[in-house]
Amino acid sequence: MRSRLSQLRRASAAAAVMTGALVAPVLVAPAATAAETWPARPVTVVVPFPPGGSTSIVARIVTDGMAEALGQSIIVDNRGGAGGALGTRQVARSTPDGYTIALGYTGTLAIGPALFANAGYDVATDFTPIGRIGIAPSTVVVHPAFAVHSIAELIAYAKAHPGEVNYGSAGIGTVGHVAGEYFGIATGIRLTHVPYKGTGPAVTDLLGGHIPLSFTPIPAVHESARSGLLRMLAVTSLTRSSLAPDIPTVAEQGVPDFEAVLRYGLVAPAGTPRAVIERLDRALSAALALAPVRARLAVEGVEPDPGTPEQYQADIAREAALWTKVIKASGARAE
Repeated sequence: MRSRLSQLRRASAAAAVMTGALVAPVLVAPAATAAETWPARPVTVVVPFPPGGSTSIVARIVTDGMAEALGQSIIVDNRGGAGGALGTRQVARSTPDGYTIALGYTGTLAIGPALFANAGYDVATDFTPIGRIGIAPSTVVVHPAFAVHSIAELIAYAKAHPGEVNYGSAGIGTVGHVAGEYFGIATGIRLTHVPYKGTGPAVTDLLGGHIPLSFTPIPAVHESARSGLLRMLAVTSLTRSSLAPDIPTVAEQGVPDFEAVLRYGLVAPAGTPRAVIERLDRALSAALALAPVRARLAVEGVEPDPGTPEQYQADIAREAALWTKVIKASGARAE
């Protein structure tokens, strides 16, 4: 188990170095006047999904705080379609002046490009990272009738019943889907994926006992678990979630280095002036330092994790390398 996971990590790290080398040249320092005059008008943050979802909520929470720091209004523009690729592609093709940026996250910057034949953008060359927002772990959650109470018991059961344990997710290409694939590779077990059209239907079937297991965002099942209708076995981040601090991580339970989270950040089109990137990053960091912003993010299951453009660049490269390896190894394909 440890050997297989280590191989994936080593391969991901090597690919991340190569990807980072491709991304790094876009961070070029512009003339000082850009920082002096920008922003002269409202900034648009494109969320590549319809309004009302978690990505949209995270964007609105953060941009409220950023607007105050910038002294300029920020418009959240929902441009859904093609699993997030449509809005992300449009930002990649926007004028690189800092006035049109995107909410970046693991689905559009790491999973999607590996799962779909042509996302319409190249993460390594089409974007300049601005900074990190935070991570949203999932939980490994089961129906109470499923007789496993820990990750070790789940692994043992799945090994005794190969391919017979179904797990639900919000759909093909979601973090819940690839988390299950990654978990299977890391532990040497074989689970059967059952995709749903969204988190709600997956949780409904889990509550009804139609599937025994799911990899699901914590806020979607937190209350059901507290009331005993579901049982959370683990969280998929490297550290415990503030929303469920009593639930151990997968890594704590014998799967070293296992991490399968949604990582949120902001990205701009490649070629955006460095001074503008730095101004946006400072505004983002200022927003994430605000207690009300952190509290609102916590409700959404997001652990604030601010970082520099270079740190976010490294995260994007590492996640892209990891999920590409997992998706190829699993044979997963987009619909």
